[in-house]
Amino acid sequence: MQMKKKDSGGWNPYLAGALVGVLAILSAYATTVWLGKTSYLGASTTFVRGAGVIEQQIAPEHVQANEYFVKQKVKIDWQFMLVLGIFAGAFIASCTDKSFKLESVPPTWEKHFGPSVGKRAVWAFLGGIVAMMGARMASGCPSGHGLSGMMQLSVSAFVALGMFFGVGIIVAGFIYGRRSR
Repeated sequence: MQMKKKDSGGWNPYLAGALVGVLAILSAYATTVWLGKTSYLGASTTFVRGAGVIEQQIAPEHVQANEYFVKQKVKIDWQFMLVLGIFAGAFIASCTDKSFKLESVPPTWEKHFGPSVGKRAVWAFLGGIVAMMGARMASGCPSGHGLSGMMQLSVSAFVALGMFFGVGIIVAGFIYGRRSR
C-alpha cells in the first residue's frame, strides 16, 4: 500500500513560474536598458570574483599578479548583488511558505548514502567544483544559458539546456537508481 505524501504547502508552481518569467523580462530590460550591457543574466563569474575578494584579504599581491583577475577585475558589482539577492529571495520565499528548515543531510541523500554529514559535505564540495568548472568551460551556468538564452531564443541555449537536463537525468538515475514503486 502506498501512502500519499503530504503536500508541503509551498508556492503554487504556476504562480512561481509566471513570477520567474516576469522577473526574467524585468532583468533583461534592466540589464540592457538601464545598465547598457550587451549580455543578460549571469552569475558564474561572480563566484570567481567572490573568491578573488576573499583572496585579496589574504594575499593581495597574488590577486594583482593573477592574469584572470587582471582581466575580470575583483569587484562587487550588480552581478554580485544579484547572487546575494538570489539567496535572500530564496530565504524569504521559504520563510513565507513555511518550508524553511536547516538540514545537514537531505532525506533523499540519507536514504541512499547514510546519515554521514562529512560524506555529504565532501561530495557536495566535489560536485560544486565540477559544476563551477563546467560553468566556466561553457562560458556560463545552466541558469544563464537556460533563462537568458531561452529569452533570446538562442539555438545554443536550447541545445545547452537539453544537454543539462539529459545529463542530469542520467546522473540522477546513476546516483539514486530507480524509484521503488
